[in-house]
Amino acid sequence: MADGERLPAMDFMRSEPMQLARIIIPMESAHRAISYLGELGLFQFNDLNKEKSPFQRTYATQIKRCGEMARKLRFFRDQMHKAGVTSSNLAYGSVITLDELEAKLGELEAELIEMNANSEKLEHAYNELLEYRLVLKKMGEVFNSAQKKATAQQREQEHRRGEGSIDSPLLLEQEMETDSSKQVKLGYVSGLVPRDKAIAFERILFRATRGNVFLKQDSIEEPVIDPVSGQKVEKNVFIVFHSGERAKSKVLKICDAFGANRYPFTDDVGKQHQMISEVTGKLSELKTTIDVGQHHWSSVVQSISHQFEQWKNMVKKEKSIYHTLNMLSFDVTKKCLVAEGWCPVFATNQIQKTLVQASTDSNSQIGAIFEILHYKESPPTYFCTNKFTSSFQEIVNAYGVAKYQEANPGVYTIVTFPFLFAVMFGDWGHGICLFLATLILILREKTYSSQKLGDIMEMAFGGRYVIIMMSIFSIYTGVIYNEFFSVPFELFGPSAYACRDPSCRDATTIGLIKVRNTYPFGVDPIWHGTRSELPFLNSLKMKMSILLGVAQMNLGIILSYFNAKFFRNDIDIWYQFVPQMIFLNSLFGYLSLLIIVKWCTGSQADLYHVMIYMFLSPMEDLDDNQLFVGQKYLQLLLLFLALVAVPWMLIPKPFLLKKQHEERHQGEAYVPLGGLDDNLGPELTDGSHGRHEEFEFSEILVHQLIHTIEFVLGSVSNTASYLRLWALSLAHSELSNVFFEKVLMLAWGYNSVVILIIGIIVFIFATVGVLLVMETLSAFLHALRLHWVEFQNKFYGGNGYKFYPFSFALIGDDEE
Repeated sequence: MADGERLPAMDFMRSEPMQLARIIIPMESAHRAISYLGELGLFQFNDLNKEKSPFQRTYATQIKRCGEMARKLRFFRDQMHKAGVTSSNLAYGSVITLDELEAKLGELEAELIEMNANSEKLEHAYNELLEYRLVLKKMGEVFNSAQKKATAQQREQEHRRGEGSIDSPLLLEQEMETDSSKQVKLGYVSGLVPRDKAIAFERILFRATRGNVFLKQDSIEEPVIDPVSGQKVEKNVFIVFHSGERAKSKVLKICDAFGANRYPFTDDVGKQHQMISEVTGKLSELKTTIDVGQHHWSSVVQSISHQFEQWKNMVKKEKSIYHTLNMLSFDVTKKCLVAEGWCPVFATNQIQKTLVQASTDSNSQIGAIFEILHYKESPPTYFCTNKFTSSFQEIVNAYGVAKYQEANPGVYTIVTFPFLFAVMFGDWGHGICLFLATLILILREKTYSSQKLGDIMEMAFGGRYVIIMMSIFSIYTGVIYNEFFSVPFELFGPSAYACRDPSCRDATTIGLIKVRNTYPFGVDPIWHGTRSELPFLNSLKMKMSILLGVAQMNLGIILSYFNAKFFRNDIDIWYQFVPQMIFLNSLFGYLSLLIIVKWCTGSQADLYHVMIYMFLSPMEDLDDNQLFVGQKYLQLLLLFLALVAVPWMLIPKPFLLKKQHEERHQGEAYVPLGGLDDNLGPELTDGSHGRHEEFEFSEILVHQLIHTIEFVLGSVSNTASYLRLWALSLAHSELSNVFFEKVLMLAWGYNSVVILIIGIIVFIFATVGVLLVMETLSAFLHALRLHWVEFQNKFYGGNGYKFYPFSFALIGDDEE
């Protein structure tokens, strides 16, 4: 069902009205009804079997079956990853039942496991034959070389004996006539050993046999695949000559300890060639068999990939359905399941139609029953959001989920959050860069949404609409600050000021005269680069920060009024909203008024002196610091109102709450009889306390004292906290200026192409790394703090819980 058919007109200010409902479903249509409700995604089921463990519930067996099928699908996913095959999102084949799917998955798993086992055996045999052929070739070369040397030595000795040289051995004839049966015959062991273990292998052989072996090694140029591990390993071919069975036993044990693969070898040259030809033939046969098996395995995995997504979604849905069915109470006598849960009021008709459709499709003679229940607990909070507003709502939810139908800060966060960010990040050059980068994410959101991105990229993609709003506001504030990578432009005409004397170089505001009308929009470009630029911008941005802070805090207090009015809480209106508005505006609202008057009149009054001596010496004359007539008497009135507002907040509310509690519970000794199953409708009172909860006056008084002190001190600290807008804006501007002047312009002044290219590269990396990444993150976090602490603590409770409906669209990919 399309979103436009099932969702109401979006009311983002307060959460959707919710209701507690009960659904009685016949057994024959229960599965289909839950499935249809999962497609609808507007009903949150309550667990009616909390006292039962997962293994004691009705559908534990079905969940176990789904878990086993999910395990097989994970095995298929690994095989697909191994084959380099991706699953197709298109549905192939006909729809099958869960039993048919279970049987098919079992057959495919058994087939793949058998094919993998056979493939491993064939690969093992193939790699062993490859190593064996290397041993035969390398050792054959060693034996042939040794045989040639021995033949040459024998001929030389015979030649010497024929000449009768005096240097020939006296016992040579006796040695040559010795019986061949009495000569010692040497045995040998040949194979391959990993090259990184070759030195240790040789040393251990020497020590274990006390030097009574002869080892010959030869390295192999290319790494070979080890038959045991299946990994490519650099190895050496070795042959160990030994005498006696005892020495042979030691050599074999050492070979096993070092993971050396042993292969038989013969010193007969004819047999060597015959063995090499046999091994080569077997290798060719095995290679053909492996290729055929690999082709068959790939075709099976490819066929699985076509239906993998369909099977995975089916298993996830079935498992979530049975998990939900386990939350329902099972009535054996009535052969039905009873469900309870929350749903939006606007979804009542849609849920009823869905239940009727499920009964019809299941051929059930009895339809499901949907009824509204009476409730006392607070309902869940549900806001209808779209892909644009959801990221702003998540910023608010990270602080705390709104209480049921509490005023939602997310409405104002859509504008105030990117605006406060832009106040700190005001540069329309940087704003354009940020805008273009985010625009790519938005234009390709369909592609990126189906891909797995990294943690940082996933975070940026999820908040793409927040970032693009931040960039748009940054362009706006950058135009106001008249900064493009810290360079001013005369976008709206020439500057209103000019030098008195054309020869003046180091122009200041004293040396400038106004020759045109005031610059129409933003900061006049003539201020940039002058000695008075920093004092001027400091004064401007600091006062602007105070004005923005006081305005946003006033908005928060006004929203507390709308909350109290909505919940019909007159006490909070008269003893919280009114004194808070009086206190805040008597001090900082008055300061904002003084700032605006000073800007309009061009007065030289010292506002620090005015605010400090408003408390220290309220009766003292203002003299040069007077901005308007009657300012002294207005200050006395505002100071009196601020002092009165503190006990106004502190004292009356606890006593009125106590009186209200006593009146509410005055006649509780006589409780009217009522049915146990009162389904007349929801209780619409805002009282969160239970009917018999005790009223602790001392606790309420202490809580109110803490709340009053927190607000009074917080009014000062929160206003000062908004000065971070000034500090971050100034830091961003100065960093941008440093990179432009000390990197780019410095490189430009050397009149060297190489230095200029290096300077441009350094400037780009510094701008991207520091100003577009670190400064963006810094300004984002500061804007987040201003919203969470300075704005939301004026009205936002954030102690609700989120509405989590049973919906197939919300099932995670990692659910098992």
